[in-house]
Amino acid sequence: MGRKPDPNNAREAILEAAKKAAQSRGYAGLNFRELAEEVGVKHASLYYHFDTKGDLAAAVAKRYWENTAARLEAMAAESPSPDEALRRYPEIFRKSLQDANRMCLASFMSAEYDDLPEAVKTEVQRFADVNVAWLTKTLVATGLARDVSEQRAKAIYAAVAGAQLMARGRSDIALFDALMDGYRSAGLLPA
Repeated sequence: MGRKPDPNNAREAILEAAKKAAQSRGYAGLNFRELAEEVGVKHASLYYHFDTKGDLAAAVAKRYWENTAARLEAMAAESPSPDEALRRYPEIFRKSLQDANRMCLASFMSAEYDDLPEAVKTEVQRFADVNVAWLTKTLVATGLARDVSEQRAKAIYAAVAGAQLMARGRSDIALFDALMDGYRSAGLLPA
């Protein structure tokens, strides 16, 4: 059981617990009773913050892509060059694996796409859009492949997300790292 949250931050505690649950078990793993127990609140109090499981999942997915967008912008600002920012891009996916072999929430929910409420589908798609837009912008800034930057951005996003899936399925973060090395050797990512 998790620690009791500050009553003023119950919504934040619920969102954080739901994010971890969704990264481990996807949309299907969002269970109000389990989340209430994890957060240390009554089951009914979750409905004060979120009317339905779909509302909760949409809020979690939105927060997830917003936080990822901020991390990507920070990565670009902290990196000495666009090449370095691209080289570091897989870190955002690796971080989930480092946290109890979790997956990117949007990747996990994308696999459940047909079962998602429309609001959740929209937020999950936004995650991919944010990643592809950042990758495209960063590729253009490198001066590489200006005419095919969006196509290459989609390939990078799909390759890194796929590598995370393979590594999670084997509980082997070293596999993720080896795949990133392979992508760098093949020229998909800067070395």
